[in-house]
Amino acid sequence: MSSQQNPAPHTAEAVTADATDPAAGPRPRRLTYAAALAALEGTALVAGGLWVLVLGLTSDPDDRQQAVTLGITLVVLALLPLLAARGLLLRRGWSRGPALITQLMALPVAYNLLRADSMAIPAGIALGLVAVVALVLLVNGETTRALGIKGPGRGE
Repeated sequence: MSSQQNPAPHTAEAVTADATDPAAGPRPRRLTYAAALAALEGTALVAGGLWVLVLGLTSDPDDRQQAVTLGITLVVLALLPLLAARGLLLRRGWSRGPALITQLMALPVAYNLLRADSMAIPAGIALGLVAVVALVLLVNGETTRALGIKGPGRGE
């Protein structure tokens, strides 16, 4: 094959492809903020899970097995928002799905905390605000473009 049939990588086509690359340029602040909120939620889940686990092992709970199971479950559930946060920071398109799922799961939890007659109400307010703000940031057009997500009918 001659060089006329194979364009060199420094041609105009290659430059245009680089300009449309979603990873080109700086990461939008909205994407960074969404990743930070997801990481915050994941960190809170790990802390809560470890707290429940330690209390279940060191104190005298009604059901030690249930306390240990809940603690381990919370720590494992923390992987979803933590992996999503890492993916968002690295601009991986797949990461928006787990981040959205995390926020949608947080809304009913926040609602139940708000209905409690205890000190859980401020936690419900904080969780609800974080979930709504993160949802807004995740569905924002700038975030979608930065992750390289195309809508229906826009694929090649």
